[in-house]
Amino acid sequence: MNYIYADHAATTATSSAARDAMIDCMENYFGNPSSLHTPGQKAAEKLWESREIMAKYLHAKPEEIYFTSGGSEADNQALLTAAMIGKKKGKKHIISTAFEHHAVLHSLRRLEKEGFEVTLLPVHENGIVRLDELKAAVRDDTICVSIMYANNEIGTIQPIAEIGAFCREKGILFHTDAVQAAGRLDIDVVKENIDFLALSAHKFYGPRGVGVLYCRKGIPLTNLIEGGAQERGKRAGTENLPAIAGMAAAFKEACENREKDNAYVAGLRDQLIQGLSEIPHGRLNGDRIQRVPGTVNFCFEGIEGESLLLLLDMRGIGASSGSACTSGSLDPSHVLLALGLPHEVAHGSLRLSIGAENTPEEMEYIVNNVKEVVAYLRSMSPVWEDLEKGNKPHLI
Repeated sequence: MNYIYADHAATTATSSAARDAMIDCMENYFGNPSSLHTPGQKAAEKLWESREIMAKYLHAKPEEIYFTSGGSEADNQALLTAAMIGKKKGKKHIISTAFEHHAVLHSLRRLEKEGFEVTLLPVHENGIVRLDELKAAVRDDTICVSIMYANNEIGTIQPIAEIGAFCREKGILFHTDAVQAAGRLDIDVVKENIDFLALSAHKFYGPRGVGVLYCRKGIPLTNLIEGGAQERGKRAGTENLPAIAGMAAAFKEACENREKDNAYVAGLRDQLIQGLSEIPHGRLNGDRIQRVPGTVNFCFEGIEGESLLLLLDMRGIGASSGSACTSGSLDPSHVLLALGLPHEVAHGSLRLSIGAENTPEEMEYIVNNVKEVVAYLRSMSPVWEDLEKGNKPHLI
């Protein structure tokens, strides 16, 4: 069997639609969109067309779309903007969750050093924020709520519409990191009362290094990058038009095929869950139902996730133990710790994230090999021996 790629939450391959759009741009739209001559204006038209495509599938206005280098930049700019708006109003309290992406958590840590107060909501065992706890955390000086649309490690989907409605009612800015949701879920920034949204092209078969910040019209953005007047003066630097056009093509394709692809991918996901659930002393992380179609995260007691990944790779399976941004860390996932898992359990994690190009035969191969590798690693583990002998209690 060919190598099986099951790490789509980290990045996806670039689709043929995206590649074709990028090549077309490089060959036929090479001008600088800020230039007044014909090639420049031709490029400016392509840039606006891409902006319209991104807006259409987010149910936004084109002028609310700002092109960035990816989700991290968009998250940073959104949170800095909210903070500066709050500072002018004397409001310096921000609410988020304990299992956000580090682009959000590290931005919040930076704002704390500048005098802001941050409340991180718990997400509990099922990996879903509770609206009543959000309501209880709100203060008179709360300026922003930042809650991710879908978690990047365990795939759980948050009650975004309910959160957005509550924030709008209270006059609180609402930001969501939708990097794992864009292209996979039907996002409507108007109906869901979203003020800021971040997405990244390479999560839905677009190129790396390009993304979008949606900012609701009327909210004054704070600049991260100063320079020229690109992106209506809010994001300096000559636009990477080939990447932007590739992102728009990939997003259009993902959104138009979403219903069909989601039904297929969810079936593969459920096949994985069913098979991996047969491994003793393992657990599925996050809610069984309220999750994106293609993400499965398991912990297996008595093993190290890194060893599992390396042995699966030798068998032709590409997976992850968590976020790609922290895969070099030896610490257990902050997401799994936020669910209440003990360190020794969180260390034995496996994230499998699949796409429409995967097959049921590949899922069967993955399940069989995970079972074999987990059994092999446990056979060499003194920790597992103690657990099996009853010297230590099983935690799963």
